[in-house]
Amino acid sequence: MDYQNYVQMLKAMADPNRLKIIDLLSCGSLCACDILQHFDFSQPTLSHHMKVLQNAGIVFAVKDGKWQHYSLQKRFVQEFKQNTDQLLAADEHCLCQRSDREKDVAN
Repeated sequence: MDYQNYVQMLKAMADPNRLKIIDLLSCGSLCACDILQHFDFSQPTLSHHMKVLQNAGIVFAVKDGKWQHYSLQKRFVQEFKQNTDQLLAADEHCLCQRSDREKDVAN
């Protein structure tokens, strides 16, 4: 597991507004104007939240006229699920089951 990448995702998600944005985007691509309807903040505040999510590799944007259309990165969805499952699993892939040498290589 790439702990550094996983932490970046978690940090970006550690905000209730950004979690709600991820939840909204889990249904599919949305225009910034549609996302804004679910919040009581301004477009510049939405832009800030979206930039944080983009920098963490969680969402991507496509410009259409004056609006941005946002979608979840497929890679994020796959890696986040996989990393969370791996983090919480107590199986042969668990860090505690590896030899000291394998642990050093994994870090």
